[in-house]
Amino acid sequence: MAKILIVEDDRDLNRTACSFLSRCGYDVFGCIDVNEAYDVMYENTIDLIVSDIMMPGTDGFEFAEIIRDTNKDIPILFMTARDDFAAKRLGYGIGIDDYMVKPVSLDELSLRISALLRRAKIASSRKLEIGGLILDSEEHSAYYNGEEIQLTVREFDLVFKLLSYPKKAFTRSQLMDEFWDTDTNSSTRTVDVYMTKIREKFSHCPEFEILTVHGLGYKAVIKT
Repeated sequence: MAKILIVEDDRDLNRTACSFLSRCGYDVFGCIDVNEAYDVMYENTIDLIVSDIMMPGTDGFEFAEIIRDTNKDIPILFMTARDDFAAKRLGYGIGIDDYMVKPVSLDELSLRISALLRRAKIASSRKLEIGGLILDSEEHSAYYNGEEIQLTVREFDLVFKLLSYPKKAFTRSQLMDEFWDTDTNSSTRTVDVYMTKIREKFSHCPEFEILTVHGLGYKAVIKT
């Protein structure tokens, strides 16, 4: 049973969301602020976080940033009244996985949580199979219809990351932080060079496409 953490200072919404998701089969923990959330996370292994942005004390942005410093993989979904692009850009720049604007449909919230958990499971499974494409992260190998695609370690890591979270946009900075050394002198435009090489090497693979998200970074779209 997946464990969901909801950090929401609106007590009524918190109780309603917790009750609904519990009925959906999740083990749900409701917290009204970040300090309570830390206590829950210390005592439990959480599989997904749903967080508000505007909260007393530590806000959602800072909370997500702290989580990402220690855990790059746990899915984070913002559920907030903020509907401005600046908030969305900041959230995705920090590394959140999804963004919903209040008032939210609880049915849609459940669907999005299910999708995020599925993608997280794929990311941790160490192998991706999409049509004729097989990516094995233990071997760092890529095969399409039985033919190996020669990739560098970094090229493999980048494409595996994107395909593990289809339709999720990653900023250039996020990808640099994860796959380049902290002391690198390379600029974020280095990511563009790698994406061009990856597109060339997978040009004969119609199962997916890597799209440029203007002003942000890149995302993979699966076509099968």
